Amino acid sequence: MSNSLWKIKNQTVSATKELLAAGYSPLLAAILSVRGYDSRDKADAFIKCGPSLLEDPFLMTDMREAATRIKAALEKDEKIVVFGDYDVDGITSACLVASYLKSKGAKTEIYIPSRLEEGYGINSDAIRRFAAQGVSLVITVDCGITAIDEAQVALENGIDLIITDHHECREILPKAVAVINPKRPDCAYQNRDLAGVGVAFKLLCALEGGYEEILALYSDLVAVGTIADVMPLTGENRFIVQTGLSKLCSCPRPGLSALITASWLSPNRISAVNIGFTIAPRINAAGRLGSTECAVNLLMTEDPAKAELYAADLCALNRRRQELETKISGDAAEKLSGRQADAPIVLASEGWHQGVVGISASKLAEAHNVPAIMICLDGELGKGSCRSYGGFNLFDALSACSHMLEGYGGHALAAGLTIKRENIDAFRDAFCDFYANNPPSVEPSLDIDLLVTSSDMLSMHSVKDLELLEPCGSSNTRALLSLSAVTVLEVASIGGGKHLKLKFSAFGQVYDAVYFSKTLKEANVSQGDCVDVAFSPQINEFRSRQSVQLLVIDLRQHEADFAQQVLEGGEIPSYLSSPTREDFATIWRSAKCFGGQLKGTIQQVFRDISPDMQEETLAVCLKVFEELDLLSLSFDGKNLDLKLSKDSKKVDLSSSRILSSLS
Repeated sequence: MSNSLWKIKNQTVSATKELLAAGYSPLLAAILSVRGYDSRDKADAFIKCGPSLLEDPFLMTDMREAATRIKAALEKDEKIVVFGDYDVDGITSACLVASYLKSKGAKTEIYIPSRLEEGYGINSDAIRRFAAQGVSLVITVDCGITAIDEAQVALENGIDLIITDHHECREILPKAVAVINPKRPDCAYQNRDLAGVGVAFKLLCALEGGYEEILALYSDLVAVGTIADVMPLTGENRFIVQTGLSKLCSCPRPGLSALITASWLSPNRISAVNIGFTIAPRINAAGRLGSTECAVNLLMTEDPAKAELYAADLCALNRRRQELETKISGDAAEKLSGRQADAPIVLASEGWHQGVVGISASKLAEAHNVPAIMICLDGELGKGSCRSYGGFNLFDALSACSHMLEGYGGHALAAGLTIKRENIDAFRDAFCDFYANNPPSVEPSLDIDLLVTSSDMLSMHSVKDLELLEPCGSSNTRALLSLSAVTVLEVASIGGGKHLKLKFSAFGQVYDAVYFSKTLKEANVSQGDCVDVAFSPQINEFRSRQSVQLLVIDLRQHEADFAQQVLEGGEIPSYLSSPTREDFATIWRSAKCFGGQLKGTIQQVFRDISPDMQEETLAVCLKVFEELDLLSLSFDGKNLDLKLSKDSKKVDLSSSRILSSLS
């Protein structure tokens, strides 16, 4: 069961009258309102996004110089190399640019460095090889923004370099014909959240002089790369991905069509979730295991028969990745025995695969609620993947321990390091000390859109309406709802024990649910339990029959008669969200309106104060007011008598012991 903090934004289905009058269903309108789209104009602009959201590619600094140089290369029949990265964003970017250039008759090759042998980004040895092969132009995609030395090597070897990237810039940029990056301080482009493939897409729009043809041909690639790199799916990105998903459902390139079939997905119902959790991991597996040519071949081929073979190979690589991950997780579990529960995890082993430990580190961090570092040993050196938890700044921690490292890099939430075997124990101690002295500043929480209060909210019509929110992903998550005090009717393991299938009883209805990546032991739930459920509703189709299914995100034991428990002075669960100042103000104003006194059953009093506020929140606020001598409470288990103090004065809410326990 979960002890994570749940923050429910809205306990009831409330939405602006304007949205309801515009024809939005109550559930969808409530979700839109919670997310800030609380007027018809805002909601329509979000739901019905169009090409007007696309910005002029020439707003990007150096875009004109890049287009001029590439056109010259096409005219002179120069040899061009497109240099990408080994993740999904990098591979789709490289295939996007190379496909376009080949369609224009260019002599173009794709180069993806080996993750295990060359590491991330453009490297000097590769540049020298390109020069020896007669290459005169290199275009980077999804990398290159920090390649200062490599750009100089290109210059010295007579190679013109065009850099397209979307990662953070340093103060000094590489010397190149063009450095295109929306994050450049001197770039006028508004959307700083393009993926690497999004920047490459803009380059092609500049070359083509418009977006229509580029979207028609390549939007499927742009959508896959953007989703896989977890870019915000709002504004321009939302329109591009929406267009790409439509292409994936109607006329995808042969490689993606074959991969969709091989992944057992419905070809006409491809969503951003399908891409993120099914398609992207298979393409990523190629990079993780050093076989990127398989992914490149899949996305570049025009032959459906070859595409089937490449797709089968990618699925096999992904299964191999899963096997390695399972083994690493098992090894890690053995090494964790006896460790201090609240200390960061720092593990090392000879047999771990460098391309897979990052996934395992992420899962360890989530499972144990602490940062995790997993180090692959090779001789006297080890290479580690680091993942944060709770907002802990990994980069600062590694910087503080840098004297023990041979190298490190990354950012606050994910990083990598190189370390000598002999320094691992000392590094572990130093890293844990830094964590103890600099604990995470942010308590992880689950942000829930609203509480489901009737079966109508989970009708087929209501759930289908939520599909208008698609594509969902970063900055536009799937609708996350919660059910309170539901009964577990059935629970069973599926998928070899890796997942759970459940049935819940609520509002006199039975709801089927699935809980992925949770075992029975981890979920700690049994038939007959009374639980609260956080979930995303979805339409499940089986044997041509559609039904509403709950995709469980989190579970927790239900606190029976919670409001009564709080009013009687009982313990307040640590997962409860702290009330806001507006919550306190609402209660105070309501009490004033009733002459400073309310009396009746607990339900009556709560309804008079605020019918929309969560009972838990309301009860906590009243106890805080009582603690600070702002009111008196009398509660006999059924009836509540509330009186504001006559000599009440302004107080500092932060002085409340109750609130301190929730912060």
